[in-house]
Amino acid sequence: MSDPFMHLLGIEVCSVGAGQAHLVAEVRPQHLNIHGTCHGGFLYSLADAAFALASNSHGVAAVALVTHMEYFKSVREGDRLEARASEEHLGRHTATYRIEIAREGQTVALFTGTVYRLSETKEKQ
Repeated sequence: MSDPFMHLLGIEVCSVGAGQAHLVAEVRPQHLNIHGTCHGGFLYSLADAAFALASNSHGVAAVALVTHMEYFKSVREGDRLEARASEEHLGRHTATYRIEIAREGQTVALFTGTVYRLSETKEKQ
């Protein structure tokens, strides 16, 4: 499971399960910012992709309501990153997820997000 934007960025899906997702990506030259380190937008996109896959893994369409990203460590070209999404809360109408971005087991960024879960009626409209 992937989308065109993930493919463009070089994000690979390792696994998707109920409320979970595991993705990997290597930081390439085109992912760098003006300081020569990984652009925050690339890290955000990696986390957001894991968020989307995990939140839509229950067979009910889910769309983002709010997200938050914190950056802890700089990331360099050639670094291999892992994004692991876990479900923190699953309700009838909303669900919240935590996505950790890690390099060699060390967390470099943390993303949290809440989705609105669409009803089957709204999906058909």
